[in-house]
Amino acid sequence: MEIRPPETSAGLGAPRGAAETAAGSTRATPRRFLRRSARAVGYALAGLAAAFGLGFVVFAVTVSLTEIPADPRADAIIALTGGRDRVAEAVDLLAEGRGRRLLISGVHPRTSAADIRKLTEGDGTVFACCVDLGRTALSTAGNATEAAEWVKEHGFTSLIVVTSAYHMPRSLLELDRALPSVRKVPYPVSRPDLNLETWYRHPTTAKLLFGEYLKYIVARFAHQAPQITATRVARVGGDAAR
Repeated sequence: MEIRPPETSAGLGAPRGAAETAAGSTRATPRRFLRRSARAVGYALAGLAAAFGLGFVVFAVTVSLTEIPADPRADAIIALTGGRDRVAEAVDLLAEGRGRRLLISGVHPRTSAADIRKLTEGDGTVFACCVDLGRTALSTAGNATEAAEWVKEHGFTSLIVVTSAYHMPRSLLELDRALPSVRKVPYPVSRPDLNLETWYRHPTTAKLLFGEYLKYIVARFAHQAPQITATRVARVGGDAAR
């Protein structure tokens, strides 16, 4: 009796069953790769979400624990507009001699010194001699630029920074960028109705803090991106010169 060899596939001598198994394995490989990739992306997104959430909690707790310094003193004072309390506290610090001069940054073009003095019940003599109004700033970054020009004009080397507690981290970030060699003394102002110490119990306060946290992250990334780019360019230039 004649015994025939098993039928081959593509003339390579492989049994048909083995060839079909290999083809099925080949088709399964992309699917397995996609599943693994999807799982890895899911883990990465979950990790980013956890880090983002933890970062917000750290930010909120840091803001809630911020305290007013016991004896703030500097060459000058800057108040970042955005509320009556900020300006009023800055005017009081100036009247107490905590700084020699005050810049109120971000003042509306139609708001006069007399309007601010009336609103804060400040001393007219102090306003006449030692208060400057900055009218060009439209953002926190603009406040920093305006402050830098004012500081350089007067030769100050230290500043008391007056703004809301939740706004202080981003304000210091921008001021450090514009005035890296100037010492800053944070003077946070907190409205009683915000309930910062128990922010997690008050949706309005938590929403405010979350919005400020997003702005802080954007500002931080905006400052770091040019530095990273400059570092990479310097490395490429150094490698090319070798």
